[in-house]
Amino acid sequence: MPGRVLVVDDALFMRKMLTDIFSQAGWEIVGEAENGEQAVAIYQQQRPDLVTMDIVMPVMGGIEALKAILQLEAQARVVVCSALGQKHLILDAITAGARDFIVKPFQSDQVLEVAERVVAS
Repeated sequence: MPGRVLVVDDALFMRKMLTDIFSQAGWEIVGEAENGEQAVAIYQQQRPDLVTMDIVMPVMGGIEALKAILQLEAQARVVVCSALGQKHLILDAITAGARDFIVKPFQSDQVLEVAERVVAS
């Protein structure tokens, strides 16, 4: 059940990897952002079904952006992406309202499984 997704990561390589995974599975990429500020602006315009959000980014971090998006729409579906060893940040993000998380490096089937489960909920 593919939907519309916004991909947020400060690393171009990670954005490309995620957009490729989603595109190949039939998802529509409504935007890409390299920081939380851009993510909030694109979310406000596009209202995607899902946001994949990196946690550690310049300008505005992922947890701050997550909170701002949830203020725009309480039912927003945000999945955080984090590197191994950032368990405390993942916990902070889940506490702040993230629906789930993906740990980098990830496999495409993991990404799609989490995405589909979150959008279906």
